Amino acid sequence: MTNRADISVRAQPKTTLKIMLSRLPVFLLWLLHFLPLSILARLGNGLGIVLFAVARSRRHIVEVNLRLCFPELDEGPRRQLAVEHFQALARSLLERSLLWWSRPERLRALLSMEGEEHLRQMVATGRPVLLLTPHFVGLDAGGAAIAMRFNCASIYIAQPNPVFDRLLLRGRQRFGDQLLLSHKDSIRVSVKAMKAGRPLYYLPDMDFHSRDSIFVPFFGVSTATITGLSRLARLAGAAVLPCVTRILPGGAGYRVTIGEPWQDYPTDDVVADTARMNAWIESAIRTMPAQYYWVHRRFKTRPPGEDKFY
Repeated sequence: MTNRADISVRAQPKTTLKIMLSRLPVFLLWLLHFLPLSILARLGNGLGIVLFAVARSRRHIVEVNLRLCFPELDEGPRRQLAVEHFQALARSLLERSLLWWSRPERLRALLSMEGEEHLRQMVATGRPVLLLTPHFVGLDAGGAAIAMRFNCASIYIAQPNPVFDRLLLRGRQRFGDQLLLSHKDSIRVSVKAMKAGRPLYYLPDMDFHSRDSIFVPFFGVSTATITGLSRLARLAGAAVLPCVTRILPGGAGYRVTIGEPWQDYPTDDVVADTARMNAWIESAIRTMPAQYYWVHRRFKTRPPGEDKFY
């Protein structure tokens, strides 16, 4: 009979090896942060082409998503859009090295912001703020840009790999007095943070199965969507400000755009509020479709009786 001590002894070398192997890509990323952004961008574009060729399961997810969301495109343009998405995704992965290790002075030159006055005005009045932030691949750069200017809050999901977990935590907490909340925390914790004057960097556009979700249209597809934006805004009395981060061509950096506070939001109709959110996200995606996070199975949860897409 095998006891737990024997299992632990055998498992420890595997865990140690996993940690050691994890440090290699971290070291390579650290080396990359010394490169000019223009060179990093070219490396990212090249890596994206490789990922498109070898990451078959993720490519399938992207192709399904693009077929559902852009049925008007022929196969050729959709394939090109998929390639461009993998290039943008690879760029964002490599360029995280800048966010984690570059000097603040360098980052300030790379991370521009439009509409900062909208957020600053809300913070000055003392009103709680929700930053509606869709899953564009540059969102980590947007988070860094905001953290360099404001004491804010965001939600952090712990990583199973301890090396990557420490790295991500350090990267998220480099600038300002940023409060990281757990996705397991109750909604009251987020409300408390906003009422304490911390804008919440909020990403509500992923498929979380049926938990707190309803089905509303997204690109004309009935899509399971969490109602958190409407509920949080109501509970905190928060203003909702849309926030989008765009990767600029070549070495031009990133541009964060913060819009004006939404008017007449939230309402008493959670379904209408959530549909409005999806409609706005869709309109933002259409301005830069290659930069949305298409590798996520956004349409994984289906209404009862519907076939699976993936």
